[in-house]
Amino acid sequence: MALQSPHPSRESVTTINDDGSRFFLYPADVSGRFTIWRRIVALGLIAFYALLPWISINGYPAVFLDVKALKFHFFGLTFAPHDLWLAFFLISGLGFSLFYVTALFGRVWCGWACPQTVFLEQVYRRIERWIEGDSTQRRRLDSAPWTASKVIKRVTKQTLYVLVSLGITHLFLAYFISLPEVWRLMTTAPAANWGIFVFVLIASAILYFNFAWFREQLCIIICPYGRLQSALIDDNSIVIGYDESRGEPRGKVSNKEAGDCIDCNRCVSVCPTGIDIRQGLQLECIGCANCIDACDAIMKKVGRPKGLVRYDSLNGLAGLKTRILRPRVFLYTFLLLIGATVMLTSFGRLQPITATAYRMQGPPYVVDDTMVRNQFLVRLVNKKTEPVTLTVVPVADMAGLAWTGLSGPVVVAPNEEEVRPLIVTIPRAEYTGPFHLSVEVTDVSGDLRLVKKVEFLGPDPKVMNK
Repeated sequence: MALQSPHPSRESVTTINDDGSRFFLYPADVSGRFTIWRRIVALGLIAFYALLPWISINGYPAVFLDVKALKFHFFGLTFAPHDLWLAFFLISGLGFSLFYVTALFGRVWCGWACPQTVFLEQVYRRIERWIEGDSTQRRRLDSAPWTASKVIKRVTKQTLYVLVSLGITHLFLAYFISLPEVWRLMTTAPAANWGIFVFVLIASAILYFNFAWFREQLCIIICPYGRLQSALIDDNSIVIGYDESRGEPRGKVSNKEAGDCIDCNRCVSVCPTGIDIRQGLQLECIGCANCIDACDAIMKKVGRPKGLVRYDSLNGLAGLKTRILRPRVFLYTFLLLIGATVMLTSFGRLQPITATAYRMQGPPYVVDDTMVRNQFLVRLVNKKTEPVTLTVVPVADMAGLAWTGLSGPVVVAPNEEEVRPLIVTIPRAEYTGPFHLSVEVTDVSGDLRLVKKVEFLGPDPKVMNK
């Protein structure tokens, strides 16, 4: 097994040898203010992910994407399939917000909130360090022959990895079928639910492979975000960097001619992607701040000021002024406000009851000796947790208008829908050409009134009356 390169270079991927084999990293543990805050943030995100299926709002989990019933519950709001266009605002807003944050603070998402980093650093590597020890002990264990002690440690670690991967997958499944249903499926034979059983196995296997073996390769090789950073950040973005003017030339503490960097390589040993931050900003850097805490601890030991490696802009590290407020930030802020305004307006117009009126398949109209007839379908959706009683009435400024199919109240069960035919007729003598028709939907309390516009079609009256 190839070990970590002692001299990582920014000219090549840090975890790949010249012959194409992989460097296996053994990041050392680190402590410090950023490590503590990252752990608090990570544990909060893990708790958020784990608790959402347990938190009930309006009778449903806080986030419940009920694919079976095609109802999507999101923090008290219920969306029907025809509301899914609103997901555009959510998805595009999250993506644009990520770009906005990157322009300001670099890859803070990767180091502080990305699920890959959160679970790898705060769960899987915690397990690994607990069982196998620090980086030196883990490296020694990898090189050691297989003994009973090594087998026990490896089997214990891999077993815990599998259990954690299964737990993450089952929690993810609960977002789509609810926790009680997940428990029911877990307590029944796999043969009764082959599709879901296979999904859990495959998803858990992918998680296990990623966190147990692939690890930082996902960030370096697969994830495109690191490659986008060159387009998203500029010299004023806050990134993690090395103060070269202060640190160079490197030398021992006793060397009065040397800079502050004593070349201890502690920043390299704690890096989860194996880079040397002293070589400048690199696509492998995920902004985790391990190197900051490591360097600050060394500076404290040797009696030198902290901040040799720090959060700063490239301009700041070069001794220039950092401009937080700059044209791209103003532009991003303006676009973000526009998107947020449109999204909030769209969400604010959501109704707990929705109605859609559309024409039946077939001829657009039917003409007989006495009347012209149009046929519609009215779809009523109740997103509430209690039944509603609705009345549907077509309204138009036309004499003789009549209808059948929805002559009485319609009761729509909780989180269900009703599709009813609506047959609208008008005497031939009163028909003067196509006209607009309003379908009004009201509830028995009168608190709700929805109006849907449709067009009543028919032949040319001059041709029809010949």
